[in-house]
Amino acid sequence: MMISLVQLSNLLTVYSDKFYYTYPIFLSTFCVIFVHTFCHLNLPLDGAGGKGTWGKLLDSEAASCLDRNDPNYDSGEEPYELVGSTVSDPVDDYKKSVVTIVEEYFSTGDVQLAATDLSDLGSEEYHHFFVKKLISMAMDRHDKEKEMASVLLSSLYADVTSPAQISHGFVMLLESVDDLAVDIPDAVDVLALFIARAVVDDILPPAFLTRVKRALSESSKGFQVIQIAEKSYLSAPHHAELVEQRWGGTVYITVEEVKKKITDLLREYIESGETAEACRCIRELGVSFFHHEVVKRALVLAMEIQTSEPAILKLLKEAAEECLISSSQMIKGFSRVAESLDDLSLDIPTAKSLFQILVAKAISEGWLDPSFLKSEGAVEDGNNESYEKLRQYKEEAVTIIHEYFLSDDITELIRNLQDLAAPEYNPVFIKKLITLSMERKNREREMASVLLSTLSTEIFSRDDIVNGFIMLLESAEDAALDILDASNELALFLARAVIDDVLAPLNLEEISNKLTPNCSGSETVHMARSLISARHAGERLLRCWGGGTGWAVEDAKDKIVKLLEEYESGGDVGEACQCIRDLGMPFFNHEVVKKALIMAMEKKSDRLLDFLHECFGEGLITINQMTKGFSRVRDGLDDLALDIPNAEEKFQTYVEHAKKHGWLLLSF
Repeated sequence: MMISLVQLSNLLTVYSDKFYYTYPIFLSTFCVIFVHTFCHLNLPLDGAGGKGTWGKLLDSEAASCLDRNDPNYDSGEEPYELVGSTVSDPVDDYKKSVVTIVEEYFSTGDVQLAATDLSDLGSEEYHHFFVKKLISMAMDRHDKEKEMASVLLSSLYADVTSPAQISHGFVMLLESVDDLAVDIPDAVDVLALFIARAVVDDILPPAFLTRVKRALSESSKGFQVIQIAEKSYLSAPHHAELVEQRWGGTVYITVEEVKKKITDLLREYIESGETAEACRCIRELGVSFFHHEVVKRALVLAMEIQTSEPAILKLLKEAAEECLISSSQMIKGFSRVAESLDDLSLDIPTAKSLFQILVAKAISEGWLDPSFLKSEGAVEDGNNESYEKLRQYKEEAVTIIHEYFLSDDITELIRNLQDLAAPEYNPVFIKKLITLSMERKNREREMASVLLSTLSTEIFSRDDIVNGFIMLLESAEDAALDILDASNELALFLARAVIDDVLAPLNLEEISNKLTPNCSGSETVHMARSLISARHAGERLLRCWGGGTGWAVEDAKDKIVKLLEEYESGGDVGEACQCIRDLGMPFFNHEVVKKALIMAMEKKSDRLLDFLHECFGEGLITINQMTKGFSRVRDGLDDLALDIPNAEEKFQTYVEHAKKHGWLLLSF
């Protein structure tokens, strides 16, 4: 008897419902019938009939698949397949993209393209990986690629890659130099040269070396890298030139060279009027990150030579429309001119009004973003009383400083500064003084430090000086655009101010706390601390600008002691006064007062008080210098008491004598 599988199934269901108690017996009987029936169905061993059949008893073979040619084929019966996929890691993706960018840059040498591609990645938080990859890839190549890597880093600095990311990248390289040395035998020396070059290019602060050295093990290759960078490269005479040319310097161009080329091409353009040629020259410079300098110099030239204004505006408009000069570079160029209007007004009296006209035309023609007016506040209200007062103060301050650099007359400068009667702008004067000196030679820098020391006791308060340095450090990045080593110079000025007692060491902490964390100004303060903590810091900083007046200060101290000793032993008062005049350092006469008082205590002689009376009567020592001298002795009484037990008692006697004769300020 033949029955279908369906019939067997139905029979099983019905029987289980009706004959519940005898169901186990029935089930065993059913299995025998089922097997017998199955064997007579003539099905293939692997089964799998068409639609509506049971198919195989056990579908375990993957090879058993539906026949797509079967008329009864139903795609819904196809088995499901799970397709595996890997999870994407953003860091890995970034690293892969970076390798492509670096390879392409080494092939083309196109700095702008590399900068654009890196910006397009939109992962600024990973840029330290780019720094590491760029240098590690260059280390294994020729000098040409090493030079190109240094140039690219310098170009990307601040605009695309932050200083913190560059520092982080170099730290990662130092930590992995042991692994790099496996494939690159001279990895230690090459990385040391990269670090030295970064310091010379001002993309790494010198303080970076000291900071990282403390974190590295002395037995590590990273520590060796820092030592080689310090001793072999950065300590050598003319190290900057040597480091810059170590890899041939085939693609390197200094900031000064770029500025000169920009000036030359703009002047040639004014003469020829060929806009296309000028644009070609700008493009060939290959410094798109520095195009703000083109804008700045073009605008200044338009104000200096007013007949050239139409041509200059035409060039800038053409450069903007061709996307040769980006919108951000255009705004930056205009901003730099706006910030220097006060200085420009000294040479171009109508600079402010001319600049306002240029801004209005640029915005109306559509090649300067109107947001410039809001973000920069470039065009200020000329009728604003406080603004006008500040502008006039800056003009007069610059004139006073220029005269001081020519005459070296501190007394005259103080008189002129007091005539301005604007003590609220004292920090502005300090900023101007140091900025102008940094644009000049070591002589003027030394003069600025000496003047600052004098002003700190004559008319400036400690808060004035602190605020002045804060203003300087806040604008350090802008200063670096015109002064290549601005960061190092500012660190020297800060350290020198501490050595000269113009600032207290704690003031550096106060200044640092008021600056934005991780900014270049904070790095400068850290650098100043490193300079101060070095061995023989006082002597070195007094000679940091070539041993000019700084050396004279040390020499003057010895001469003062000798002339006082000679006078005390019976010398002529007139001759002693002449010796002080011959020193030519009226700002340092407080040292005469200090040493005279201490010598009077030691030798128990009032003869030196008569000498001070004579100096004060002749106007040789001013009341301010006299007061400062007494103040310095008062501050050191605790130390003096160790050698002179009755120092405090003696000092009170001298103070009463001085007040009686009007030597001291009432505030003492």
